[in-house]
Amino acid sequence: MVCVLTLGIGASYTIAHSTKERSKKDVPLNTAKADEVKKNNEKTADMTKKEVSEEKKDRTFKNESLIYNDKGIPVLMYHSIDYEKNNPLRIPKEQFREQMKYLKDNGYTTLTLNELYSFFENNMPVPDKSVALVFDDGYADNYINAFPIIKEFGFKATVFVITDTVDKSGAYLNSTQLKEMDAYGFDVESHTLDHEELNKQSYAKQLNELKESKLFLEKLLNKQVNYLAYPVGKYNKETIKAAKEAGYKMAFTTNGTWSDKSDGMYTLDRVYISAESPMSEFIRRLTNRNYNK
Repeated sequence: MVCVLTLGIGASYTIAHSTKERSKKDVPLNTAKADEVKKNNEKTADMTKKEVSEEKKDRTFKNESLIYNDKGIPVLMYHSIDYEKNNPLRIPKEQFREQMKYLKDNGYTTLTLNELYSFFENNMPVPDKSVALVFDDGYADNYINAFPIIKEFGFKATVFVITDTVDKSGAYLNSTQLKEMDAYGFDVESHTLDHEELNKQSYAKQLNELKESKLFLEKLLNKQVNYLAYPVGKYNKETIKAAKEAGYKMAFTTNGTWSDKSDGMYTLDRVYISAESPMSEFIRRLTNRNYNK
């Protein structure tokens, strides 16, 4: 049993909108809280190059109970770790921490997307109880609220960023935060330029969305960007073609089931985690690949 945690879903509640719509939806940040968290994260910012390298290094798992890619993987989706009444996509940090503590206490290993890719594509074995954490959209609360919890438990994670939001709004991650997160091992990947539904765009527009967001992050972070989450989980055959042409190795939908190699490397499923679900439902989805049937 392997799990991957991700932030995002095309549900009736939507946090991320096209950049033309987002200004009225942005949530102002508590600057005092941001300053406090920044101080708490100074230790990470002061990590030596050697320590950073070790944090980001992909692992080879041995001498454990291992599984191979004939097994499915639950990819747990999140968006925002914050407070907003009646919005299931904004999960309070206390609830998120309870979920992460459950993973830690029950012996789960968090996977990077590189490790997940190697598991599916190259049949690299991983521990029987594995988890990867991934967040859609790139909200600032991912840095303020989620990042300290990720570090507390020594977990790996990924955030899929809408690149047109970077350095444009206090509600979204800025360049400095993205660099710090990526250096730690909180991997930064693409969620397109402006979160438009790709299946409604021409092939040329889709290719531009995927290429430009990829190039932006590669220039900012000085690394290869290989992974993609489709906005609202929407895609068509041309989207997959564009993702391949743009140079992505793996992409995610929002289909509510466990991820499996048979899904295809550009149409991997994910499991939605809602703020409205009790801990028992989190555990059920984490441990039952047929939870949605």
